[in-house]
Amino acid sequence: MEPPRIKTTPRDFFMHLLSIVMLYASAIAFSTLIFQYINLFIPDVIQGNYYGVTDGIKSLARGALATLIVVFPVYVWVGWFLNKDYTKNPEKLNLRIRKWLLYFTLFAAAIVVVVDLVTLVRNFLEGGLTTSFLLKVLTVGFVAGSIFGYYLNDIKKSKVD
Repeated sequence: MEPPRIKTTPRDFFMHLLSIVMLYASAIAFSTLIFQYINLFIPDVIQGNYYGVTDGIKSLARGALATLIVVFPVYVWVGWFLNKDYTKNPEKLNLRIRKWLLYFTLFAAAIVVVVDLVTLVRNFLEGGLTTSFLLKVLTVGFVAGSIFGYYLNDIKKSKVD
């Protein structure tokens, strides 16, 4: 017999949703920041992003950094708040909203990793591998792979089915 389901409150729903949105925003901002540093310090001659475009690169880097400074602490705080709530109410680990968002995040991260690998192989076959491109592929793989690994481990730890 399945244990009784705990009801999702509006607070549970919006805190979980806020957590995932802040995670995605942080991942995108972090990747953008790293991409801009790669563009700045290792210009890709094939793509033509060299000489004279540093103002745009710096502007994008500042925007990504500003986003990280605001968004990532919100993500950490919401995660701390949710974990505190799970300690008090372990049955909340089985909230439907939590399961849906965790599995959607795993799905999205897996898709990003697969597309990243396809892009790498395609550029290799076209002869367009550059240091800049490889570093960007590694950045995307690292960010998506880290998110995938973290949440897969979280699911295993909490035995969410």
